[in-house]
Amino acid sequence: MADFVIIPDAACSMTADLRERFGIPDYIRTRITWPDGSNHDTTLDWEEISADDYYLSMREHKALYKTGVGSIDAAAEVFERYLKIGLDVLSITLSTGISGTFSVFTKAAEQLKEKYPERKVIVVDSLRYGHAITQMIIKATEMKEAGSTIEEVAAWIEANRNCFHQMGVMDDLFFLARTGRVTNFKAFFGTLVGVNAMGDYSREGISEVLAKIKGKKKALDATIEYLKRTVVDPEDQIMFIGHTMKQDAADILAEMVKEAVHPKEIIIGRVDMSCGANIGPGMAVVFYYGKEASEGLAEEKKIMEEIANAK
Repeated sequence: MADFVIIPDAACSMTADLRERFGIPDYIRTRITWPDGSNHDTTLDWEEISADDYYLSMREHKALYKTGVGSIDAAAEVFERYLKIGLDVLSITLSTGISGTFSVFTKAAEQLKEKYPERKVIVVDSLRYGHAITQMIIKATEMKEAGSTIEEVAAWIEANRNCFHQMGVMDDLFFLARTGRVTNFKAFFGTLVGVNAMGDYSREGISEVLAKIKGKKKALDATIEYLKRTVVDPEDQIMFIGHTMKQDAADILAEMVKEAVHPKEIIIGRVDMSCGANIGPGMAVVFYYGKEASEGLAEEKKIMEEIANAK
């Protein structure tokens, strides 16, 4: 059985310490255009601009950063680093619901088949973003260390990706409105001053607004109630609190999650620049593994409606 490496793209929010901890040797940069029109690589370690400066520019000046998928050749170059030393590659990408990254990486894998016929590059669409991909990578690493093959790991992710959830507070809606990357948003937009849009992932890999709740405390309470009603085996999970520029809310949410469901570990981290460009500075959410998302998020909408009406 050939050994393999796990290579995500730059939308996984895995900082250098997390990549080292979970044995991720590399990742594939995509592209981002800054407000001044200059083009840059999206990176996970904030080499060219600090996370604070990045999100501060968005909050104070509504600075627009535009993301792109990168090139086939750039993805192939990273894959080839490992193929040529005898390793197969499992690549987990940003959701096809919001990006063309999966298509680009798949073409890069096809491009390398003839040159490395004995090697494998398997590209998996996460249908998620940010720390949800981090959680998939952690599971993939655990399975790999336990002896699972690359095919078994890829199959598990594809079978379970709709079990990864997000829920939390979102109080700066300018960037979500601009990008249109959240479904069911226009129905809420325009009535959301001082209100948090509460959303989760759909089966199609797009975030969908499930409810609007006024006030941070009520929104955080609703987050915990939704978490309790949708989570599976929290004590076995490493959960992530991902935020853009809401450290205080992230700290509070982490304590609430810890008290409510007692996960194995909670890690607080910044959302990466690639995802953050389309989210803006107003988000703090918990990422976790739970019940499989229902068709059209029908069950999740019902749950959130009950929670919202009880507040």
